[in-house]
Amino acid sequence: MKITDVHTYIVGNSWKNWLFVRVDTDEGISGIGEGTLNAFAKTVEAAIHELKHLVIGMSPFDVEAISLKMIRDVYSDGGQIQGSALAAIETACWDIMGKATGQPVYKLLGGQCHDKLRCYANGWYRGGTDEESLFNQAKEVVAKGYTALKFDPFGSAWRTVERADFSSAIRKIAVVREAVGQEVDILIEGHNRFSVHTAIQFADAMAPYRPTWFEAPVPPYRQSSVIEVAKRSPVPIACGEDYYNREQFAELLKHDAVHIIQLEPQFLGLSASKQICGMVHAHNGVTAPHSAQGPICSIVCAHLNMATPNFFLHEIFDEFNASWAQEILSTSFKVENGYLQPPERPGLGFELNLDEIAKHPYDPGHWLPLFRQGWEKRERVE
Repeated sequence: MKITDVHTYIVGNSWKNWLFVRVDTDEGISGIGEGTLNAFAKTVEAAIHELKHLVIGMSPFDVEAISLKMIRDVYSDGGQIQGSALAAIETACWDIMGKATGQPVYKLLGGQCHDKLRCYANGWYRGGTDEESLFNQAKEVVAKGYTALKFDPFGSAWRTVERADFSSAIRKIAVVREAVGQEVDILIEGHNRFSVHTAIQFADAMAPYRPTWFEAPVPPYRQSSVIEVAKRSPVPIACGEDYYNREQFAELLKHDAVHIIQLEPQFLGLSASKQICGMVHAHNGVTAPHSAQGPICSIVCAHLNMATPNFFLHEIFDEFNASWAQEILSTSFKVENGYLQPPERPGLGFELNLDEIAKHPYDPGHWLPLFRQGWEKRERVE
């Protein structure tokens, strides 16, 4: 079996243009993948088409060799853009392998480790972040059966905050804790916002409300800052979604300070993601992959999580996206009472609905401006 072509499709979702691929083979089996990257849909699409000549003629089963060709052999560091291009094509190859063998992808990644995947809700607070709105929306999430939910209470904060804004963020955490009770996990999203001292002040102040983790409190690439916060915070620190190679995770893990690792398969591909999960396992850590790109990314994470012994939580946006988003794939991807069941169909288990995709064209205003007030509404940026 040989790869014959790679096609791309952009879907104009209001808060992030989704980029999908289809990889064709000479045996008539095609696979799908995703290359979504916030404001860079057209850029990643161009990278895919610029690099696809490297993989045409290769076997889709040779995913390690495909990764070497698209990353090592190019001899450049294209960061998340290059990683997204790789992951889109490599994911489609795993889909093809599953279809060719009649197995779901997680069976090829090591087999079923869990009866079901516990999910946490994200994107649920589009209705507003005032205290009353957060209280009511959090109750609705729990009523759907979720036992964990994540939110960013920090508005458009960056590095430092005024005293009033600091107090407001802590009150919001308290309100959500009150709404969901003591047995539901609340996860605090930091979006790389803060300086070290501000992050530690927030960690100390939120600790009485027992967050399960404080995510990405400081920018990721100065790992000394991440490690300092993790060692001084009374709340467990989670991070990793920004990293795009194994070496970055190896450097983070050697400090034994962060034990909740949020790798992004969208930047790594499934082969490297599985290896990183093993690295985390060896450091007595757990994985909670970042799954905030698009619907195929969420499915990919589900397969990875099902085959990962040290999986912790699965991130879900799908239930809180626009209703038409469920029509993008041939079969909807549903959470039942806060859990996902293991996919049973061969490959990823889904196909693209090209008719529905055609109804939602690319729009340059579709991206998430995290340092602008009102970003949580996930509306088109004017």
